[in-house]
Amino acid sequence: MAKSDAAAAQPDARARLTDDVSFLLARANALSLAAGNSALAALGLKVRSYSVLALACDTSAGPSQRELAEFLRLDPSQVVALVDDLQRRGLIERRPDPADRRANVVVATADGLALHERALAAAEAAERDLHGNLSPAERVQLADLLRRIAFP
Repeated sequence: MAKSDAAAAQPDARARLTDDVSFLLARANALSLAAGNSALAALGLKVRSYSVLALACDTSAGPSQRELAEFLRLDPSQVVALVDDLQRRGLIERRPDPADRRANVVVATADGLALHERALAAAEAAERDLHGNLSPAERVQLADLLRRIAFP
């Protein structure tokens, strides 16, 4: 079989990839990260640092760094760097974990809570722009499906 015949017999690589759920998830993630990072840049945040700040704002006791790493699916060393940066900027603080004195929890400061409100608005606007071609019902369905994959 000639080379051109072999190429013609192979399914188009782009068509195969656009049917591959893992590829589509990776591409959607890349687009989402780019949009989120762009929207948060003016506030000095990226999606990962915003996620840590959001979790530090969301609970009264605050998550431990181990809990952050597990929930965000990050290496603990990445979480340490993110927490160090946010703490250096006065947005969060480490406090002794009341349940385990060997560990610390991460809690937002007043400045962190204020920045989170602004960042939340920016992140939500970026998400609306990114998902603008989906109906509200499709967005709910997409979120439900992604939750089933992300949190089996």
